[in-house]
Amino acid sequence: MTEMAGRSCPIRYQYGAAKIAQVPATQCDVLYVVGGLYGNAFALNAVEQLASKESGNVRICFNGDFNWFNKSLEDFVHINQRVLNHDCILGNVEAELGEPLDVADCGCAYPENVDQGVVDRSNFIHTELKRCAQQQPELLDMLLQKPFFARYSVGELNVAVVHGDGDSLAGWRFDPAHLKQTDEAPWRAALFEKAQVNVFASSHTCSAAFHHEPLPNGQTGLISNNGAAGMPSAQMDGLFTRISMTSLNNPALVFQSTQFNGVWIEQVRVQFDQAAWQQHFLGQWPEGTAAHTSYFTRISEGV
Repeated sequence: MTEMAGRSCPIRYQYGAAKIAQVPATQCDVLYVVGGLYGNAFALNAVEQLASKESGNVRICFNGDFNWFNKSLEDFVHINQRVLNHDCILGNVEAELGEPLDVADCGCAYPENVDQGVVDRSNFIHTELKRCAQQQPELLDMLLQKPFFARYSVGELNVAVVHGDGDSLAGWRFDPAHLKQTDEAPWRAALFEKAQVNVFASSHTCSAAFHHEPLPNGQTGLISNNGAAGMPSAQMDGLFTRISMTSLNNPALVFQSTQFNGVWIEQVRVQFDQAAWQQHFLGQWPEGTAAHTSYFTRISEGV
């Protein structure tokens, strides 16, 4: 183990941005990067319905932590079978599902400023999910074979899809607080050159960011951290990153956007049935449980 942003992070999570450049880019006309679904099938419905209205070669890439609250066998199978119909990479949640049940670690590598109670509850939630996953060995094996990152091209734009940051699956340096730190700018700028991309699309931190990074060659790179597609934010909607030659034909759903090399990069609202999702959540995680304590205020109030 090594230290990453405060708490320990498995060495195997640290791939380094140069490895991304070695992966052939998958070409498409429209790319949805959906991080942090967290087992929310209602959000998954909304994303797939939007994608069905797109034209051309459309790819959906789930960039990790598509599991979390789906601790029942039915929910686990349902979510993962649907996700595996699309592209996906591992988040720390999925990467740790094969570990022994007595190893209580969600692999989040939380910063030191995160309360230990949050960490302990996350480890408990993950153990419950892991117990379920290990009852489905074939499905679990398919998940564990997925990569830590992916590379796409949309028009003339090259995109790295990661879970944490440009160097590590559980890295926190694409978190909004880190992206404001000017002393990390040289590290961020170097990532784009090493990975040979114009855009990094990430999630992991549960907080969205849309960061323009000046590069030494006079161009600009973009880091789009969608926060969480399946859990409401302060805007009361989840978000995902959409990259396409054309802008979304529903401007009301676009939270923020920019254009690089004639390609649109947009953070799009995931509008799903909030009441149904809350009812489903409470059926799995009633008051007094770890997930309820940590997340229900955010789920019900968006804060």
